[in-house]
Amino acid sequence: MGKHHKNLLNNLQELRKSAGLTQQELSESAEVSRKSINAIENGIYVPSTVLALKIAKILKCSIEDLFQLP
Repeated sequence: MGKHHKNLLNNLQELRKSAGLTQQELSESAEVSRKSINAIENGIYVPSTVLALKIAKILKCSIEDLFQLP
């Protein structure tokens, strides 16, 4: 996990809920802890490129759908 980046916007929570997944279900699919998913959703951590790609694949969206720089 990367360090906090206050300017990174993310839509992970909305896209995860739209996919009908709990944080636990997404974390198991992405092979990370539920706390990691929670930290990403709350803007505390920026995921690695590998994790961002895994999450995008699981949610069937692009990385740009998940994360944006303002």
